[in-house]
Amino acid sequence: MPYDAPLDAHEHAEHAAHAAHDPFTGRVSITIAILAVLAAASGSLETVEAGKAITSSSEAVLKQDLATDNWGFSNSKAVRKNMYVIAATEDPAKAEQYKKAETKNDQDEAKSREKALDFEKERDVLLAESRAHEGRHHWLTAAATLIEVGIAISTVAIITRRRLFWFGSMGLGLAGCGLLAFAYLPL
Repeated sequence: MPYDAPLDAHEHAEHAAHAAHDPFTGRVSITIAILAVLAAASGSLETVEAGKAITSSSEAVLKQDLATDNWGFSNSKAVRKNMYVIAATEDPAKAEQYKKAETKNDQDEAKSREKALDFEKERDVLLAESRAHEGRHHWLTAAATLIEVGIAISTVAIITRRRLFWFGSMGLGLAGCGLLAFAYLPL
């Protein structure tokens, strides 16, 4: 049978007119629109949380690098300090000069150690933030998936004209909204 564009267009227009007067199709279409907005919102939030998880993790790595640098500096000051103690024993004439250098290295070692510990605390906070963002990301992924499956089932409801599919799609949408809300509950 040859393709007849005017007849095909007329048939689509009839289906559209029929759908406009069909309350079930209208309600399911509104459900699809609402679910689409919820899916877009949860998908956007999912992306934001993934980005924050990566950023926090990267910042934690930088803090660890700074802590490592300070631990290295602290260790070098400890070695120098011990060298001055040995030098003072070997050359008592310069013992006072070596004692001052030892004291200075001891103070520098303590400052570096303190900085390293501070950077490690900051690293730990950033890692905890990263884990929290990653956890939210997973919940939001599940929420978006449930809502998108709800959209697909709504489409099946329109095609099959079965209310059970429509109710199922709304149930999946509600479950997705529950996961979306759960992602942001303080735990």
